[in-house]
Amino acid sequence: MNLFSGKRNKSADSSVLIDMNRKQKRYEALVNVYSADLYRYAYWICHDPDIAQDLVQETCLRAWKSIDSLLDDKSAKGWLFTILRRENARRFERKQHPLVDIADHDVADNADLSQDMDSELLLRKIASLADEYKEPLLLQLVAGFSAQEIGEQLSLNKNTVLTRLFRAKNLLKTSLTTVNTNSEASHG
Repeated sequence: MNLFSGKRNKSADSSVLIDMNRKQKRYEALVNVYSADLYRYAYWICHDPDIAQDLVQETCLRAWKSIDSLLDDKSAKGWLFTILRRENARRFERKQHPLVDIADHDVADNADLSQDMDSELLLRKIASLADEYKEPLLLQLVAGFSAQEIGEQLSLNKNTVLTRLFRAKNLLKTSLTTVNTNSEASHG
């Protein structure tokens, strides 16, 4: 006797389809709502549109696989950003990036060069912050998380997050003021 020749349980089949349908709709809703924020944050941390897209795709894949573990849809944004941060960390475990020779690249000569240099300086100053300050700052500035949400993601209490944000901004301000003062002294 063949085990599969018996009658199929149609009610079990339909309940599986209903569950899959529900899971797919829930997943699609999350992706539709948060994909732009995920991409923006991914681009901010890697500065490469292709890598950012890959990070978002890997994040979505992991989210699909474990969407049943998301118990509260209100925490979905933090859950997705945590997956993205972990995917970015995995990227460095898997691959060594090639070094780029600066001499191979031309510097643009246009009127916006000063603004580009200011933006680049700010990005470098943020990147040079210690991770304990940089990560909460990026989560606030790029992803728009509140101090409470940042604390939940980084396993810190809200007051610690607020302190780190305050210190990060002060470090940036001091660093940029020092650069500006040194620049004026060399030109004056």
